[in-house]
Amino acid sequence: MMPAYADLIITNAKVYTVDEENPRAEAVAVRGNNIVYVGDNPGVEAWRGDKTQVIDGNGRTLLPGLIDSHFHLMGGALGMGDVQLYDIKSLPELETAVKAHATANPKTAWLRGQGLRYDVPYTEPLTRHHLDAIEQERPLIIMAFDFHTVWANTAALKAANLLNGYAKLPGGAEIIMGADGLASGELREEAAYRLLLQHIPEESSERRRELMQKGLAYLASLGVTSVHNMDGDAEQAAFYAALEDLGELTLRVYIPYSIIPETPVAAIATEAVPMRAQFQSDMVRAGAVKFFMDGVYESYTAVSLNAYPDQPDNYGDPIYKPGHFARMVNECDRFGLQIFVHACGDGAVQRVLNGFEGAQKANGRRDSRHRVEHIEMIAWEDVPRFAELGVIASMQPLHAPIQENDPDVWPTRIAETDQPRAFAWRTLREAGAILAFGSDWPVAPPDPIWGIAALLNRKGFRPGLDNHTQTLAEAVAGYTRDAAYAEFQEDKKGQIKTGLWADMVLLSDDIFNIPTEKMMDVRVEKTIVNGRIVYEAR
Repeated sequence: MMPAYADLIITNAKVYTVDEENPRAEAVAVRGNNIVYVGDNPGVEAWRGDKTQVIDGNGRTLLPGLIDSHFHLMGGALGMGDVQLYDIKSLPELETAVKAHATANPKTAWLRGQGLRYDVPYTEPLTRHHLDAIEQERPLIIMAFDFHTVWANTAALKAANLLNGYAKLPGGAEIIMGADGLASGELREEAAYRLLLQHIPEESSERRRELMQKGLAYLASLGVTSVHNMDGDAEQAAFYAALEDLGELTLRVYIPYSIIPETPVAAIATEAVPMRAQFQSDMVRAGAVKFFMDGVYESYTAVSLNAYPDQPDNYGDPIYKPGHFARMVNECDRFGLQIFVHACGDGAVQRVLNGFEGAQKANGRRDSRHRVEHIEMIAWEDVPRFAELGVIASMQPLHAPIQENDPDVWPTRIAETDQPRAFAWRTLREAGAILAFGSDWPVAPPDPIWGIAALLNRKGFRPGLDNHTQTLAEAVAGYTRDAAYAEFQEDKKGQIKTGLWADMVLLSDDIFNIPTEKMMDVRVEKTIVNGRIVYEAR
């Protein structure tokens, strides 16, 4: 007997299912929050009823919902209230942007900006003196685009009692001191600038909700239906769960328990494990932990096997000593928690893989799907270890220099002979690694289409060099099926397949029939999450 009619039907679409057994279709039916039919136009008619909503795909691509595998949802959303500095290229432009924001927000106690690149100003490092010339009275902090450096004016440093520096900081973190013996205004890595940020008044609950709603609407317009958050605790998870209860959460969140060097081993059992048990809904789910092993190349804090070309004694300082990291990883693994570890430098990647290998030896091998996040550089001998250890390579296409002569400072941080080992998407895939792609928003734009375009079109570094480009099918899989696998959800999402959740994205074009250089022009027409349309282009 025929089941009840569908709530939603999409017809005449170029459906790319990412299901190897049924890769192409032209129609999909949804009932409730599940896909109930994937096939041709005539077949879907049996699901049409008087109250069925019908969408004409008009020959455009329908994909599974796009999953961002490396995200900072709270920071990205709340940061939408700060002055945005991603396009700033000079000190005068910075001054104009900050002063306009200060004028528009006369009652804001602390002025905040985010997204600044490291080459502003071009001729010298940015200091508190530059920022004092822009704003003297109110504390002003500027976050680097990668969130690994903060610059502060004198008022901010004084408010946090950091003008004279701070002696007790863990490896990799530093408050840069000036020739006058006072803090220069540059604070590297979270352990250093956390001392500053903790003095900023918290946003009200109403303002947090307002900014989150703004962020969620923006992400829905980009087709983002799930995110793997890269920071978290029970309080943040509860915030998302409350939005779910109100019907306001328009994407799925996989949220970890954040671990820092000061975290006691006991907290894994008393905080991370209970958090996993508490948050297990279809929309908000815990069960992972997040570490940092190093910083980033831009601020000379990535841990490298080779010294920085212009700092021959600097290899970067690891955030964890091997024994400390091993104890923490072994305990997380023993409790069955998935482990995410930030590791940009090849030295950091190697240390993380060593830790994962040690956990397997200590606890026995299981389907752990532990992950290395970023992998901006990798030693050739470590490439096969991802497949051997069952470790996911979680990488962010827009972190890589995309064009030749990219103005980013990143290429200057490694020797030219090491460039083939940078952002090695192709090499890792050919060695059997599973790649999951993401943006690291707000470090980079959260548009998955831009990420796919970068994977298809990268021409970084120099002519003749393998830039590790991906096929369109590989790129899409990294934002759908393989991203779902990277969070143990492959049986629920990541493909357009009968029985899976109805998370889908209708695009403006048939992306398999346009030149790859036109991918950046593709837009989202409709975003569907859990069977509900959460975005429609106007």
